[in-house]
Amino acid sequence: MACLTLKATSYFTCSSDTSLPSLPFKPLKLPLFWPWQKLKVVPLSVSPMGFGTWAWGNQLLWGYQESMDSELQQVFNLAVDNGINLFDTADSYGTGRLNGKSEKLLGKFIREFQGQRRKDIVIATKFAAYPWRLTPGQFVNSCKTVTLVNCYAPLQERALWDGLVAMYDKGLVQAVGVSNYGPKQLLKIYEYLKARGVPLCSAQVQFSLLSVGDDQLEIKNICDSLGIRMIAYSPLGLGMLTGKYSPSNLPSGPRGFLFKQILPGLQPLLGSLKEIAQKRKKTVPQVAMNWCISRGTIPIPGVKTVKQVEENLGALGWRLSSQELQLEIAARESPQKVIQNVFQTK
Repeated sequence: MACLTLKATSYFTCSSDTSLPSLPFKPLKLPLFWPWQKLKVVPLSVSPMGFGTWAWGNQLLWGYQESMDSELQQVFNLAVDNGINLFDTADSYGTGRLNGKSEKLLGKFIREFQGQRRKDIVIATKFAAYPWRLTPGQFVNSCKTVTLVNCYAPLQERALWDGLVAMYDKGLVQAVGVSNYGPKQLLKIYEYLKARGVPLCSAQVQFSLLSVGDDQLEIKNICDSLGIRMIAYSPLGLGMLTGKYSPSNLPSGPRGFLFKQILPGLQPLLGSLKEIAQKRKKTVPQVAMNWCISRGTIPIPGVKTVKQVEENLGALGWRLSSQELQLEIAARESPQKVIQNVFQTK
């Protein structure tokens, strides 16, 4: 899969309670992170956390309904108002007739957002290598009409890579990244793009306390050595690291089957997360996402409610100690892990 990163400018919080309602000014609210704490995804600067929009339009896994659109816009506005400027989407996000719904909603919300922060919004894009996309030109044309697409087809690899080079050279995108590339393929495309004057800026990988295997750690080491920013998708293990599910309380749909297989063996890890959360006065998901941040990645948890945004923001502005980062020891002792994305290459 290949990713592109676009600046949104070309197209398209919670207030403190007070006992003095007559104050002529708003109480001072410190930011969750300062401008100098943004991360470089050359040439862009992004927030230490982004938000994923896989659920926006996905009825099968996430129960999307069009009646949710109003709250999704509140979700977007609240995120941007609190400094989040990285949003991950795809042209394949959405099911059936709703295919591409995620991108359409993001475009609408960006256009309608009022405020100075609109110019800083960054959209991470991925290309779907549909059967009709066979040439570099077809990938370039898709960039002109969509925001983000995924690529999974090895047979179209060279056409995709040449398409990425053309998009970068034409100024259609400001940065190029990949998604679901394993260690060998990551090194291969890095050298290919470098030889053509295109920097590889990011690598998006399934990375969490439930998917911290040897491949993920090798990818992280490669990213660190080459100056590639690693973006962690599914940082909450599809929801298993939220602490709200148990073998007797499973989500509906396909996730329920997966959770039933894995949750019974997660109790030691979830127990450790809860212990740290209580000491830190945080929630279990906040600790799990902060682990990703503290390991030097940019987590992109999915959001579809205002409550989720508020909770996710609580993962910012602090760091787990070196001792607390040993959570991954408990994770590695878990008898089962989340199955890695079948599209991740070697």
